[in-house]
Amino acid sequence: MQYRTLGRTGVQVSSLALGAMNFGRIGRTTQDEATAVVDAALEGGINVIDTADAYSGGESEEMVGKAIAGRRDDIVLATKATLPMGDERNRRGSSRRWLVTSLDNSLRRLGVDHVDLYQIHRWDPTTGDEETLSALTDLQRAGKIRYFGSSTFPAYRIVQAQWAAREHHLSRYVTEQPSYSILQRGIETHVLPVTEEYGLGVLAWSPLASGWLSGAIREGRDITTSRSAFMPQRFDTAIPSNRARLDAVEQLAEVADEAGLTMIQLALGFVTAHPAVTSALIGPRTLDHLHSQLAAADTVLTPDVLNAIDTIVAPGVDLAAHEKNDTPPALLDPALRRR
Repeated sequence: MQYRTLGRTGVQVSSLALGAMNFGRIGRTTQDEATAVVDAALEGGINVIDTADAYSGGESEEMVGKAIAGRRDDIVLATKATLPMGDERNRRGSSRRWLVTSLDNSLRRLGVDHVDLYQIHRWDPTTGDEETLSALTDLQRAGKIRYFGSSTFPAYRIVQAQWAAREHHLSRYVTEQPSYSILQRGIETHVLPVTEEYGLGVLAWSPLASGWLSGAIREGRDITTSRSAFMPQRFDTAIPSNRARLDAVEQLAEVADEAGLTMIQLALGFVTAHPAVTSALIGPRTLDHLHSQLAAADTVLTPDVLNAIDTIVAPGVDLAAHEKNDTPPALLDPALRRR
């Protein structure tokens, strides 16, 4: 396992981090299975575990808490808030009112008195930066969080938050958690240059592109991954963007074969090769999934392999741009771009 410094915090973290989204009903993972995955991940050198209040309605946090009981101090523990936690309109977002409550709920579910990294899961356009940063700074000073970061923020919002922290003399976001893979390279255009400029650590999620780069999806095979069962539109190869992904996967498989690598090693090695990326978040449902991903922990891609990838999916290109989670609201809601 490789270790890197998380932004400018001085904290040493593994180049692969364990994402716990599949713990609970989302991944149909039991407590025993989740604990076994955590055990094997820690044994394999992973020291970061990332979860969120919204994962299975808090069930993921509860499972993580039970799995790490008695060894919390050896783990860089991260969670997130802002996505809806029920139908009540104020149980979401990044207001002070909700963040204080949400963090207390997360600490209770995790069974800890603090988290190392607390992340704003999505930018909340209804709440000002000063409001959010002030609340997070107070939670940090209270000892409930060590650091805080953003997740899937557009580049301009990352910059705005940095300036707001400076202007109002508040603590700042020290990490960003964007989606990044060979098939979704859009963040190379704006987000990663910004994180480098401000010295933010980057925890990249979906490095296997929701299973497209796992090796299980190939031309002529039925797509039977767990993600395809509840998100079929993202895997229907009659849709042009999905056809483009499958064509790219076939070419990438040839590159991997020639380099003596699995598709997973190629995919994770690509993400962790970018100098702006600190860690790639893996989200295994099973021990077999974990072991196949841990095999990429020391993968270093040669320049020839990286160049070959660039010819298949050009730098800065998203093959499924409509699936991005950091699109400015005005591009999604016509009412916001009409006078």
